[in-house]
Amino acid sequence: MTTTTPAGTPAGPERAARAADEIAARLGPDLVSTDPELLLKTSSDWSRMSPVLQEKVPAGRYLPDAVVRPRSAAEVAEVLRIAYEHDVPVTPRGSGTGNYGQATPFDGGFVLDLRGLDTIRVNDSGTVTAGAGAKITAIDVAARAAGRDIWIYPSTKGSTIGGFVGGGSAGTGTIEHGSTSDGFVLSVTVAPMDGSGTTFTVSGPDVTPYVHVYGVTGVIVELEIATDPARDWVAVYAAFDDWASMTSVHRSLLDLPVLPRLASADPPALVPSLPAPVPLDAARHSLRVIAEASTVAEIEARVVAAGGDVVATLADYAETDKLSSMSYNHPVYYLQKAHPEHTWFHMETGGLAHWERPDDVRAVYDGDVHLHLELMGRAPLAMVVADYVSEEHTLAGIERLEALGLGVHSPHQWYVDRNVDLARETARTMDPKGLLNPGKLVDAPPVDTRVNIGVR
Repeated sequence: MTTTTPAGTPAGPERAARAADEIAARLGPDLVSTDPELLLKTSSDWSRMSPVLQEKVPAGRYLPDAVVRPRSAAEVAEVLRIAYEHDVPVTPRGSGTGNYGQATPFDGGFVLDLRGLDTIRVNDSGTVTAGAGAKITAIDVAARAAGRDIWIYPSTKGSTIGGFVGGGSAGTGTIEHGSTSDGFVLSVTVAPMDGSGTTFTVSGPDVTPYVHVYGVTGVIVELEIATDPARDWVAVYAAFDDWASMTSVHRSLLDLPVLPRLASADPPALVPSLPAPVPLDAARHSLRVIAEASTVAEIEARVVAAGGDVVATLADYAETDKLSSMSYNHPVYYLQKAHPEHTWFHMETGGLAHWERPDDVRAVYDGDVHLHLELMGRAPLAMVVADYVSEEHTLAGIERLEALGLGVHSPHQWYVDRNVDLARETARTMDPKGLLNPGKLVDAPPVDTRVNIGVR
């Protein structure tokens, strides 16, 4: 849709065309594209994993007027200055791997493709400074070469760091380090949408208004992130005959002297579609752990003591990435891909009930209900996977899940839902016209918005 404008002023597409012409003249024609295929490709993200969002924000329903691809922080600032002068909305975008429609250009305008900002520098202190468009795979390679581990990375490791910080929250490394809001981001350089054509840098607690807010408070152009000394990580695969045996080991991993980087667990229904590099028994429960090498023997002993079997222990670091790619909501994606004739949805939840009362959790929804588990810092997170009936049916389960003591994070909406008041206050200065990613920051998000499920 196009923002309504006062009578006598150019329509939205006309304003965008004028701004695009100015950007091309000042910064070069290669920065701007109106190719129809590119406009379609950048109009949506992986929100199609949600049947609700597949109905509401399918690719092509909300198209940008142009895609702008800056190559530096200075060019981002200049693009925003020009867009501000022409009242053109701007939606920032990385690799498009988000799952909640955060990068949908509801009001047209420009999609700002930030992948050209891909510089990476490992600092003398061990931290990493990277452009917002740098892929996390490349950051990890640079950090490991310097003897460092980045704190957290998402299950889609090919995501950009700006997209992960702007729209993601947890992933591999979360068991020890929490979410992107728990000290992972040390500083950010931001381009505001205030007509100034400048950037500024903030650090420490001042980064909070720019983390997990989908770019509505300013466009992140560069970040400094935390690292640890590199460890020797190993991929461990185990199998169990029942849920209780598997979860007894899963929860015990929090007692290890070095916490795992990741620990995923699935019931038999989710196992056959997983793209594992080792054979997985489709009739058994699967536990997969990225473990520090010195803890592997202890983990294997616990698996055997619980009646399980160690399927494989793979020491190549690349194998840990393969294991990570089957974490968080990816098992849901693989299930959907393997069964296109069936419509599944998932609800992200966290709490002890997944270990202690799994039957009660499954009873929240009708039919076959499955739980994919992730280990968190204090309790498990689970993707509750069930048959899709309707949006109303899906959201009706939230109160029942909360009644079991679970926190809920609904992947079926696109609103900013964390530090909303702070984001709104910051946006008043950073984006006074409300041109940044319109439709994502609202005064009163509906009751189905996500909540922080308490990584920390």
